[in-house]
Amino acid sequence: MSTVELRRPPSGLDDAHEVPGGSREFRRRLRGAAVRYGPVLLTYGVLKLAGFAVFMYLLDSAGDFRKKNPRFGGGEHAWDVLASWDGWWYQQIAQHGYDPALKPVPGATGLITLEGNSAAFFPLYPTLMRLVSEGTGLGLYGAGMTVSVVASFVAALGIYAVTHRLCGHRAGLAAAGLWAVWPGSGTQWSGYSESLYTALAAWACHAVMSRRWLTAGLLTCAAGLCRPTAAALVAALAVAALLSLRRREDGVRRPLGAVAIAPLGLFGYLAWVNYRMGDINGYSKLQDGAWAHKFDWGAHSFNVLTSIPVGHFDYLFATPFLDVIGVCVVLTAPVLTVLLLRLRPPAVLVVYTVLSYLMVMATQQIFGNVSRYLLPLFPLFVPLALALRRLRWPSLVAVLGTAALASGSYGGYVLFELGVP
Repeated sequence: MSTVELRRPPSGLDDAHEVPGGSREFRRRLRGAAVRYGPVLLTYGVLKLAGFAVFMYLLDSAGDFRKKNPRFGGGEHAWDVLASWDGWWYQQIAQHGYDPALKPVPGATGLITLEGNSAAFFPLYPTLMRLVSEGTGLGLYGAGMTVSVVASFVAALGIYAVTHRLCGHRAGLAAAGLWAVWPGSGTQWSGYSESLYTALAAWACHAVMSRRWLTAGLLTCAAGLCRPTAAALVAALAVAALLSLRRREDGVRRPLGAVAIAPLGLFGYLAWVNYRMGDINGYSKLQDGAWAHKFDWGAHSFNVLTSIPVGHFDYLFATPFLDVIGVCVVLTAPVLTVLLLRLRPPAVLVVYTVLSYLMVMATQQIFGNVSRYLLPLFPLFVPLALALRRLRWPSLVAVLGTAALASGSYGGYVLFELGVP
């Protein structure tokens, strides 16, 4: 009787069988991600592109930017406006770095007593701008726009992920669409840090909701290197961690580790700036003396909110058209917050939203900018998205499409050309 010898195939043949299987698994996951997230990216991209096209058309047709300083809303081409104002400062940081200092303006006695200094602007966005520029060969303008545009899509995915977790797929799509058309959305595709900060904040909140504490702490730390309002996100994570400890859901080490990591970016940068300036309160003094931005317990906001309804525009930094839009946003936010609370969302979303709103309203600043300062308050999109998901697709397209076209004016042109973003 003959025997059949069973032999292991040569290693090359074995690998040939394994690689296609792994490749098929990768393609399957890729297709799954495309099916799940493709509509989100498409929804945001189409709506944002529509608004951006209107923004560029308004800039070019009005032509006012051609008469302005390139630093202050001007330039040779319409797209140059996108890197003016704060965008100019970010490019200076990316090119030259920081030299924190409190330099008095000779003989100044009014609101502005200090020279502007790049230390007022947080480092993450210009650092990424520099890295992308060196890695791709793009100039700082192109690199900054690349970072902002990519971050805006990452933010749209994060907003979708949070909303989907609370209200389902259709509401998540609507929330991503609202991110594209919200007042202040003109800064999303510009030399500003709003898109980057919102992306980090949205995914940090999602990580907390998913109980991935280390990820949440790292993302919050990064957000603290992006904007000072990240203090609200740090507090929101801390409250969520304390609630987790109280319920004994995730042990002790991971929540406390996230709480320890989260504030390092924000307070580390502020400590470094203050040290370099030789003043324990140097950052705040710079904001006050060079930009007249300071914590005033809401006195300036109250002055604006009581002046505009009676047609008075004699307050500090008045820009009438932009300020009216700002008032609408400021009054809408509490209403949406109440509607959000009725949905019983996770505490991290509530604390982040309320504290961010209070920080903006309690600060003396250019009031017209509240539309962009409140842009990262993405949890406010949730109750609106929940209402929009009840619409049929044609109605939903009509509502968001109309808002997208209009956003080129109220979200972009008014902010950059009729005000000081």
